[in-house]
Amino acid sequence: MHGQSPGYTKITSPFGKRNAPTAGASSFHYGTDIGAPEGTNLIAIADGKISFLGFLGAGGYTLTLSFDNYKITYCHISPNFLVSEGDIVLRGQIIAQVGPKYVYGVPGNKYTDSNGKPTNGATTGCHLHLGFRINDKYVNPLDYF
Repeated sequence: MHGQSPGYTKITSPFGKRNAPTAGASSFHYGTDIGAPEGTNLIAIADGKISFLGFLGAGGYTLTLSFDNYKITYCHISPNFLVSEGDIVLRGQIIAQVGPKYVYGVPGNKYTDSNGKPTNGATTGCHLHLGFRINDKYVNPLDYF
C-alpha cells in the first residue's frame, strides 16, 4: 500500500499463555501485541461497523470493529478518536492511532506504572493489542492473517 506509514510487524507478546507483564495483565494473552510508537495509524482490516469505542479496563482506550460474526478489538489506542461508535468504515481506512502509555482523568482507571502514573490500561509501553473474536470466542489473529 503506497503512501501509508511504515508497517510495524514485530510481535512483542503473542497470543496464548505467558507471564503477566504488569499488574492486572492476564497470564493468558487473548490477543497479539505489536510494538509501535504513539501516533502510528491503525487501519480497518475489513469493512465493518464501529460497535464499541471507549475506555475498557485492561485494554485501555479500545475500539471494536464488527462484521459478520467477527469482532476485532484494537486496544491501547489514542483517546483522540478518529471515528465514532456506529460508524461504518471501509477496509484500509485509518480508524485509530496507537495511544500514549499514560492517560489522565479516566474515571475508574485502576492501572498504573510502578511510580503510580495512570496507564492506558494494563500496558508497559506503546503498542497495539489486537484481539480477534469469532462468535465471541477469542482466537489467534495470526491464524487469519
